[in-house]
Amino acid sequence: MPWIDTHCHLDAPEFGPQLKDRLAVRAHAAQQGVALCVCPAVQVAGFAALQALVHASGDGYALGIHPLFLPQAQDADLNFLDQALAAAAADQNLVAVGEFGLDFFVPELCTPQGRDKQERFYRAQLVLAQRHGLPVLLHVRRSADRLLKYLRELNFSQGGIAHAFNGSAQQARGFIDLGFKLGFGGALTFERALQLRRLAATLPLDAIVLETDAPDMPPHWLYATAQQRALGQVQGRNEPAELPGITAVLAGLRGMDVAALAQATSANALAALPKLRGLLQARQ
Repeated sequence: MPWIDTHCHLDAPEFGPQLKDRLAVRAHAAQQGVALCVCPAVQVAGFAALQALVHASGDGYALGIHPLFLPQAQDADLNFLDQALAAAAADQNLVAVGEFGLDFFVPELCTPQGRDKQERFYRAQLVLAQRHGLPVLLHVRRSADRLLKYLRELNFSQGGIAHAFNGSAQQARGFIDLGFKLGFGGALTFERALQLRRLAATLPLDAIVLETDAPDMPPHWLYATAQQRALGQVQGRNEPAELPGITAVLAGLRGMDVAALAQATSANALAALPKLRGLLQARQ
């Protein structure tokens, strides 16, 4: 079973201005054994370009409105998202709704008005996922309990992935009990991330999927501190090609063989995002 990067922003400007630049990044990952990437949208303005990219690369994608882009989002964007999901219903590359969720870390999003808008857009996108029969890719930052509250209230049954999970063991169990997998990436490669590493080492294996969140969340071997950057050190660019290295760190934490971990987590990704199976078969 090859590696599957369940969360990668391959359309980000850090990967170059042209389609060929992003496809070169993707080709490098393929050389490292990454068979599939899942590329989530962050705003409606990027939907068309993202779809063109994944149709060229053969990867999966998700359509959604990220909480960090809500300050400029309009209610009409939810209608646009609904229409885009309906138009892509027969598209084998569309595998989820996302990335969306709640972010209670960024101060501008945590005003009463900001929280209200976040929760309104979050709930609306859960309803759209139910309507279109798709799993979700959830943004979880200091917001796990609130995310779970709405999932339970709506009896959300499509499942999906809690991306970049960094909550408690109790919160992890809450997502797992609702049929979700938990995404782990570069953050677990830092030795100081003690709680996250304990969680990654002890959760049931069938609850874990792998991700890079590239170009964000670089693993420790690419990271440069603010002080180092001020002195001229350039931070390495996180790419989906880093997934095998992240897997090796997780395998060490769990005392597992890397190949066995790759197989298990890729199987978990297929369970969380069932339409990936057809994309993977098309590559074989």
